[in-house]
Amino acid sequence: MSKPQVAQSIKDKDANYQNHMPKNHKTTMLKTSVLSVATAMGALALSQGAYAELTWGNNTSSNVNSYPQQGSYQPDNYQPQSYQPDNYQAPSSQPNSNYQANSGYQADSGASSFTAAAIAAERGDVNALYNYEQEMSGGLFAMYPPYWRMNLDLNSQSPAAVTQFARQYPETVMAEKLVADFAETKAGSNDYAAVRQVANLITNADDSEKCAVALGFNNGGDSMRAMAAKSDVWLTTKKQPALCDQLALEMNNNALISNQDRVSRLKRMLRKGKTGDIMALSSKLGTPIPYSSLSEIQLNPSAFFSRFAREPNSQMNQYLYLYAMGRLAEKSYREAALQLDFDVKQDNQRAAKLLNDDTRRYAYRILGVQRMNHNTDDGFNVEAVDWFRNSLDNDFSFEEAEYYAMAAIRFSRWEDVVEAISKMDAETQKTNQWQYWLARAYEQSSDANKRNTAKKMYQNLAKSNEYYGLMAKDKVGQRFDASRLGGSNLPNVSSTDRARVMQNPHFARAFALYNADASRAYANREWNWAVKKARDNRDNNLIIAAARQAYDIGWLDRAIYAIDNTETVNNLALSHPMPHQSAVVRYSQSAGIDPAWAYGIMRQESRFVSSARSNVGASGLMQVMPDTAKYIARNLGETYSASRANSGDTNIRYGTWYMGDIFGKLNSQPVLATAGYNAGPNNAKRWQPVYGSLAADQYVESIAFPETRNYVKHVMENATIYSSLLGRGQPISQRMGTIPAAF
Repeated sequence: MSKPQVAQSIKDKDANYQNHMPKNHKTTMLKTSVLSVATAMGALALSQGAYAELTWGNNTSSNVNSYPQQGSYQPDNYQPQSYQPDNYQAPSSQPNSNYQANSGYQADSGASSFTAAAIAAERGDVNALYNYEQEMSGGLFAMYPPYWRMNLDLNSQSPAAVTQFARQYPETVMAEKLVADFAETKAGSNDYAAVRQVANLITNADDSEKCAVALGFNNGGDSMRAMAAKSDVWLTTKKQPALCDQLALEMNNNALISNQDRVSRLKRMLRKGKTGDIMALSSKLGTPIPYSSLSEIQLNPSAFFSRFAREPNSQMNQYLYLYAMGRLAEKSYREAALQLDFDVKQDNQRAAKLLNDDTRRYAYRILGVQRMNHNTDDGFNVEAVDWFRNSLDNDFSFEEAEYYAMAAIRFSRWEDVVEAISKMDAETQKTNQWQYWLARAYEQSSDANKRNTAKKMYQNLAKSNEYYGLMAKDKVGQRFDASRLGGSNLPNVSSTDRARVMQNPHFARAFALYNADASRAYANREWNWAVKKARDNRDNNLIIAAARQAYDIGWLDRAIYAIDNTETVNNLALSHPMPHQSAVVRYSQSAGIDPAWAYGIMRQESRFVSSARSNVGASGLMQVMPDTAKYIARNLGETYSASRANSGDTNIRYGTWYMGDIFGKLNSQPVLATAGYNAGPNNAKRWQPVYGSLAADQYVESIAFPETRNYVKHVMENATIYSSLLGRGQPISQRMGTIPAAF
């Protein structure tokens, strides 16, 4: 039985240094983001919380990053001893007892100097940083003063200096970060030679860093290496890092880009109205579109359609037609649909067609994409499926195929579901998400062979314990059994492995920073890097030992992170802890809700970090918004107090009360209530079917907000696991039920 897998959107992007700082902080990190460690005021401007009316991380709604904490985190009333195995010997209560002279790094390990050096860095005091560099040389935190000093003016650093830093502090997260930040900075200033000189030192790049490296090679004659990021940047029209936009623009001149590639991208740029890309691509294709033509259509697309019938069938006019259709659809997809239907009917009566087949198909694709962008405002409509069906060809981007699949799933158009999935790349089709929906589609077929194939696909998916695996278990009559993953029993850790944790410099730095009350971003970053390195080395025992030690001191979010970010380590006591159990059960029962659901929400919202605070003000274990807390207090007959509302016990009471309130208002339907907790009850209602009922998995998959869609899946997954841990196991499909009509 495989382990529950953490959602990609939950992983701590910043601290892992797959992705370092939010991109708007990268080049001036020290000046804008190195907060005073002495005051321990949060996490380098990183935000945290769940998705409910929130944003996480780098200010994009779908991105979840590490958890800022004020001061040392101990969950309120948290007592790990209350659910430790009988044979477990609790560690000494002394805060630094884990740091023994003969078993690893020393208690302070330079953490006090780290704090002072961080303050100097915040001031931009280069001389002081030089002094700390000498003082801390050879110590656990030796790399930080030179990192801070160099990062004060990263653009002025030479590739040789950055390379020397990486060689002096090999395999450390700060070496990875400095090199990657340097590559981005130099790519942003078009110094591609500098990028190429450090590119091979970047081992764990995020999207922006990958694009920086690709830009370096694209401008250095290495066409093959430049193409590494093509699949991620070439056809997307969604927001992406600026360097990826730049790469896609410059990739137009890459020798390995074919004219068919250019046509594919040009159609997406015409849909989105990206003028610079349109002009560059069309010029390379030998049909340069002048800016004046685009500007004229932008101002009045209807005027273009009026004269289109009098124009010749030229390639230029095919492109301009799609551009005009995109501009009209942005204004009104209804008006654009009427225009397209009129033009197609008129064209069908002509001996010589003015609209090429490819133009017709992509015009319908434009309608389908625009329609899917209006589901929350206008409600769902099967016309989106029909428009995508009319656009079928062999040139779908993932974004377009995903929209097509979601629309088809919503309306049980199972043949279209199969078509949509077939338009995705091979690796995407193999993911649990699309294997599940392909099986759901085959399950509905009249073909017995396809139904048998669906059963085999479910059986394979059922090996997993994430959302789709749990759904598949129900399809083949299996039950999730927490006891097979250790139940609530903590793992026994040998004294050797416990000592190895503190002999590992990455974990040692993380624990030292945690115990020193340093800014949690630094501690989390070191922790996540330590997990990555241990995972790369397939050292599961080290990961378990470190996670157990983090758990023992109440650092639950890092224990969860360690288990969730491995493929082969399973321990539910560490990945799904149950702090505040008596309060959660008592308040849940009082609110008339399932405690497992409350734990599912809490794990998703805060990872049990009681001091969690989002960048829009949601706070506490349940991430209650201030206005919501006032509403709750008023209904409970209490005077609102921000400090009390954010405290562990009151936050649980308020959060569970609000869950019960939404639950009652949304048909006592847990999926609707979960969506409502995240995106607001009104949105959850808008996504309900207008007539008849809808299978809950179809409702969830068609939720219009990606962050809410993922949120609901993970909460349902969490709740199913917690129900088994609490001895009240309930299958996920039974838990989710059916979504009733809104009216």
